[in-house]
Amino acid sequence: MRLFQKSLILTGLIILSLSQTACDKFLSVDPPYTQDVENFFQTPEDFDRALTGAYDMLQASFLTMWIGEIASDNAIAGGESVNDSPGLHQIDNMTHGGVNVELRNVFRWNYTGLTRANYILENKDNIDFPGKAHIIAEAKFLRAYYYFELVKYFGDVPLIIDKRIGIEEALQIARSPKAEVYAQIEKDLKDASEVLNPVASQKGRATKGAALSFLGKVYLYQNKFTEAAATFDEVIASGSYSLTPSYVDLFSVANENNSETVFDVQYTGLEGGSYGCLICLEGNAAVGFQGIRQYNGPVYGDGNSYNLPTQELYDAFSSIDGRRAATILDIDAFIATQPNPAAITYAEGAGGHTGYYNNKYIKRQGEIGLPDNDLTSPVNYRVMRYSDVLLMAAEAHYQLGHTSTAQQFVNQVRGRAGVPGIPVNSIEVIYKERRFELSGEGLRFFDLVRTGQAATYIDGFVTGKHELFPIPQVEIDLTGGNWSQNPGY
Repeated sequence: MRLFQKSLILTGLIILSLSQTACDKFLSVDPPYTQDVENFFQTPEDFDRALTGAYDMLQASFLTMWIGEIASDNAIAGGESVNDSPGLHQIDNMTHGGVNVELRNVFRWNYTGLTRANYILENKDNIDFPGKAHIIAEAKFLRAYYYFELVKYFGDVPLIIDKRIGIEEALQIARSPKAEVYAQIEKDLKDASEVLNPVASQKGRATKGAALSFLGKVYLYQNKFTEAAATFDEVIASGSYSLTPSYVDLFSVANENNSETVFDVQYTGLEGGSYGCLICLEGNAAVGFQGIRQYNGPVYGDGNSYNLPTQELYDAFSSIDGRRAATILDIDAFIATQPNPAAITYAEGAGGHTGYYNNKYIKRQGEIGLPDNDLTSPVNYRVMRYSDVLLMAAEAHYQLGHTSTAQQFVNQVRGRAGVPGIPVNSIEVIYKERRFELSGEGLRFFDLVRTGQAATYIDGFVTGKHELFPIPQVEIDLTGGNWSQNPGY
């Protein structure tokens, strides 16, 4: 199977992949050298390099940010034309099938990440050294992260633990029931939370709070509300996090890794890749891709006009909610406020135009990457923020009948946004608040699916089919048809 062949090649040549400046923002790597796989994991530095490689695949997370918005009612695909990244347009229109390059990349890139984590765990008993337990805990956190992405997208997926597999086994391996995958994710996050420190030694590395927050989220996705509430309560009670005073500044480079950061994907401003190898990029590709097409003016930079917020999303916000402007750039309204609006120009892409842009992840002057700032940006991807934790805690508590606790958490989030508190007299109040707080961050589609609202809000959504994405057909073919396709595809 090509997926696992690719993973075997990557792990077999792990030093070549790890010797690059994979996660330069939080970890320095010694100059590259070659080494046989059989002789690797003989020093603490070997384990640290391998861990860097496992973190490196997080940089592909921009795909989840795109798909989680474009598949929902929050955004359209946009771009130069409908033939420009057709996979995103198929997802936007709910016409995607087993042949879709974006979904294939989600599948393969996450399996590459968890294979790198497995490679560390397979060799965990090779040597002992101070700090090894922490590296093992981080590897478990990363494996859980990658498996959570896969089970969200595809449901049942092959569960491979603490080992590499040979080609013959790869061709015959079955998809494991998602309940088994979730059980392993829970175990890995619990194990990690017992070892990881509350504060990371280097920016971007997993912490106890991150492991517990993801564990609570995993519980929530399974409707395990008692476990979710207790886990989120532990995070909140720890005092490790607090909401930043200003929502407007949350997504700037200058305000990264702040008190609200539970877990970020760290990016550099150095490209490291190309259009032909987006996975090779060291910067955040989404920022340039979501920029204003052929823009010439102040504040912003030009980009490719993908992932465009919808009119319906803009209208859903209250006019007094400052999160609207922080989340959505109304380009024409912005131009009208400038000293010389006639001098500012931009183009509308034939792939769709709404008049709005994702203002959380958009190319800004002074926040550009090198050498091609269309492809890379130093802006981190905010995977989980403390406000998300508070709203997930509110949801879990409300489902348990703890309405006053839920209302407290919701209004804490609203208070920071500068909007009045509200009574939380239905679960829909919390669902709506999640949209206002977290739009543009890749969560909306998965929120709608797990709460049973997708068919109501997403045009073309077919119940019983679109809750999951299709397994890439190439993977099914490479198993000789050993895997069945997800229902409806």
